Amino acid sequence: MSQIGVIMGSDSDYKVMEESVKVLREFELDFDVKISSAHRTLERTVDWVKAFEAQGGKLIIAAAGLAAHLPGVVAGATTLPVIGVPLSSGAMEGIDALYSIVQMPPGIPVATVGIGAARNAALLAVQFLAVEDKPLSIKVKNYRAQMMKDIEEKDEALQKRLSQG
Repeated sequence: MSQIGVIMGSDSDYKVMEESVKVLREFELDFDVKISSAHRTLERTVDWVKAFEAQGGKLIIAAAGLAAHLPGVVAGATTLPVIGVPLSSGAMEGIDALYSIVQMPPGIPVATVGIGAARNAALLAVQFLAVEDKPLSIKVKNYRAQMMKDIEEKDEALQKRLSQG
């Protein structure tokens, strides 16, 4: 049973959304990935959302560029939490997608990360699930501890290079 669904409107979006997939694999979570459009395949999109929810899915990450309707359509079709990933595209390079996802109407919220921030979307999803999953919570803490260690090691290496002249 997949806990997290990742949906995007086009196969070209996978170049960005692959970062979400990498994080979910790193945390050993079950997930589904789907290409379905809010406009071109509306019924298919809503059917997938409802099926994902019915099978016990817990959270959906939805990516979209331009007018970015996909996260809103997904959120409108489920009561599961939805994290929107605005994608950089078109003349506004993702600003339009960011505004579209952030400005959802009252009552249908979509959590939103930065433009192209698929990695952060997956990490946020993991943190949501970790609230009620102690082993996953420990993995999140270990992940953060490793990040801190990596930064400290990089700083030590930099300081060593600087001191050598």
